[in-house]
Amino acid sequence: MKKTGIIIAVIAVLVLLWGWTTYNGFVTKQENMTKAWSQVENVYQRRTDLVPNLVAVVKSYAEYEQGTLVAVTEARAKATQATVNTENFDAQEFANFETAQDELGRSLSRLMVSIENYPELKANENYLALQAQLAGCENRILTERRRFNEAAMVYNQSVRRFPSNIIANLFGFEKRPYFEADAGAENAPKTF
Repeated sequence: MKKTGIIIAVIAVLVLLWGWTTYNGFVTKQENMTKAWSQVENVYQRRTDLVPNLVAVVKSYAEYEQGTLVAVTEARAKATQATVNTENFDAQEFANFETAQDELGRSLSRLMVSIENYPELKANENYLALQAQLAGCENRILTERRRFNEAAMVYNQSVRRFPSNIIANLFGFEKRPYFEADAGAENAPKTF
């Protein structure tokens, strides 16, 4: 009887240690994902902060199609209003954020294509510096989105794998969404 009690106590301690380390592993992975998300927001904010400067430089150099500038300004406003709660990562909230950021990216692309008609603007130092900063921002966005997806993948694998999924279900750790390519991204862009 005494041996059985010791074996049961050892098994109970091992199960508790496993549960404890598994739970703490989820917390660590969730924090890594939150940190990666913060970096995504950081680079999006950097891009958003550059937009007013770009619009001001373009306005000063070109008698420009007002509609494009308005579209960029409106897309920037939507992008700054879209947020994601890092504690919950609601799929719809995530999709709305991604849509707003993609809309800003598309409007900036249209602006850059339209600028081709203004050779004196393309040679302006301020414009060239802003264009380089925007290109750098877009590269950083891609990098940080990739890092977020990697952190989300590690977390999601832990949530779904047996036996850790038992702890995940007990404590409410749920699968998180990924950034996905835009519809039609597999097609090469058409030139104007």
